[in-house]
Amino acid sequence: MKIVNRNEELLRDALSHIPQSSSRTSLSSCNKLIRFEDISAAAFKIQCGVQKTPCMYSRLSKQYGMDIYLKKEFLQYTGSVKERGVLYLLTSLPQDQQKKGVIVASDSNFSMAVAYHASELHIPVFVIMSTSTSPARVKMCREYGAMVISYGTTAKDSQTHARRLAQENGYLYLEEEDSAVYLSGLGTVGLEVYEQVPKLDAVIFPAGGHCGLLAGSAAALKHLNPHISVIGVESESFPVLQRSLKAGHPIEDQACSNHHFYGDVSGLCFGSNSLQLTGKLVDKVVAVREEDILISMLRLLEYERATVDADGAIGLAALVAGKLPELKGKRVAVVICSGNLELHLLQQCIARALTLDNRVCRFSLVLSDCPGGISKLLEFLAREEARVLDIKQEHMFVTSELFTVEVTCTVETRDEIHTAQLRNVLLERYPTAAWTER
Repeated sequence: MKIVNRNEELLRDALSHIPQSSSRTSLSSCNKLIRFEDISAAAFKIQCGVQKTPCMYSRLSKQYGMDIYLKKEFLQYTGSVKERGVLYLLTSLPQDQQKKGVIVASDSNFSMAVAYHASELHIPVFVIMSTSTSPARVKMCREYGAMVISYGTTAKDSQTHARRLAQENGYLYLEEEDSAVYLSGLGTVGLEVYEQVPKLDAVIFPAGGHCGLLAGSAAALKHLNPHISVIGVESESFPVLQRSLKAGHPIEDQACSNHHFYGDVSGLCFGSNSLQLTGKLVDKVVAVREEDILISMLRLLEYERATVDADGAIGLAALVAGKLPELKGKRVAVVICSGNLELHLLQQCIARALTLDNRVCRFSLVLSDCPGGISKLLEFLAREEARVLDIKQEHMFVTSELFTVEVTCTVETRDEIHTAQLRNVLLERYPTAAWTER
């Protein structure tokens, strides 16, 4: 959490004094602002304000050859783990600042958590959003109880306006960063996972630029059991954390995407505290492809009835992609941290994932334009147990013989093996069929 100008001192006053010396290897050597005791204090303070989400054995375990437990943080009220850090921060503010209010400037999960918990604590809360923000996000934020103001066409415009309002009215301007309070709140996930799943071998977290959850939870887990492997997962398209660790400092000029699909996956590395904790305590950071994230979202929807976004699915994506073969036969917890996928993206993501998973395929062929041609094709597909999703005919622009029709079919199959079988028998029956590659 980043506090600007004179308000910077308000948050520091909320922190207890941290001893300069410690006999442990530990957190004091890599970050003097966070201790295990801070995380424990956060857990006690927020226990009545956030859900203690389940960490349940998954049906995906047999498919991937390990005992998988899913920590379902997307079940928080605003659908995100960010609530933990936000609530601890807000309850740590001095009374006079709580009366004046807080202000944020984004449509992120962080802002949604601030909107909800500030309202619950009767703290005046203002959220500045750009005019390009989706109406659904604006509506949701207002329903949480925030005063939402649309300003500017870019996120930078909104942030500038929010800072100006904070200076003029005495609001506390907040943006997500890695203060000790915020990291301690996020670190309570590590405490709960350790308590809920005995004899853990590894815990997998989303990473990316916003690695506060990874860093804070690693601090808790490594204190409780240094032998538990803590693993972070980020996108191959935005390897912010890996590059920052290699450079030894946060990478500020790393390209990121503004597309809502990526969310925090593509965020910039936002603080040296998280980076130091990650470098010291995290055992491994791996990167996965966008395709792996989409298939992970599909697996969670099918097997767990969980609708999650890219940030929520990226941890499981490392297992889907086979990036962690050393975990075979082990007991592994995966943190599903967010479920705020916008509705217009849901259909696109699932449709693309089915194609990538070789369960929706498309082919085209030329048939004689006489009665019974298409019906015979449909009978053939029915015998092969392929479900026809769409069929189109083209008469006018066919480049082959006269009195023919080009037919394009989109069909659904059971799995990759079924798709391969269908392709083989289709080419035997219709040698001119053209298969559309995904």
